[in-house]
Amino acid sequence: MIRATAVAASFAVLAAVSSSAVQAQWSPPSYQADPAVYKLIFEDARFRVIVATWKPGQGDKPHAHLAPTVVYSLTNCILKLTSANGETRIVKNRAGHAMSVPFTTSHVAQNIGPSACRVLFVENK
Repeated sequence: MIRATAVAASFAVLAAVSSSAVQAQWSPPSYQADPAVYKLIFEDARFRVIVATWKPGQGDKPHAHLAPTVVYSLTNCILKLTSANGETRIVKNRAGHAMSVPFTTSHVAQNIGPSACRVLFVENK
């Protein structure tokens, strides 16, 4: 429970961190901003499911999470999260852990670990 809470807190910081790399205060949703990383795999009137895959060293384009979201880590990996004001945060994802992510207007993520990073996002519309 403590580990899951720590991971959830790390992802919550995802919404709060910022960077000069993110130029717009408001960015498009992840799957629209960077289809090379984010793939929309399911959508209906209530939910949207997105899988994100970052190769080692790969970063994504500025994007937003504009709806309540549950994140499920498919792999162990390390992401550097940077938001519009320049703040950064390192998040160590653990495979099999889920957490919620709050509303996020703009940020970027970069895989700084040695292996691919895969995460599943379930957005409530």
